[in-house]
Amino acid sequence: MEYRTYQVYILTNKNHTVLYTGVTSNLKLRVEQHKMKGNPKSFTARYNIGHLVCYEQFFDIGEAIAREKQVKAGSRQKKLDLINGFNSEWRDLYEDL
Repeated sequence: MEYRTYQVYILTNKNHTVLYTGVTSNLKLRVEQHKMKGNPKSFTARYNIGHLVCYEQFFDIGEAIAREKQVKAGSRQKKLDLINGFNSEWRDLYEDL
């Protein structure tokens, strides 16, 4: 039996000045969509956000959505702490997917 997983993720731009948090069931595809700027008017396209710096995986969509809301509601410092704990070099993790 195959289990569906859900990921809460944080993207940033080249200079790490803007952070974006989202949730998806296909992280690789979703990051590709951000990188390709499919919707030029979207927040991630306007601010050139496509650098995957952090993600967490869940088996329950409700838990994933709750975590996304928790991360979004947190301060910038809490997001920075989360990223630094997961990926202190701020490498683009997309290639690892």
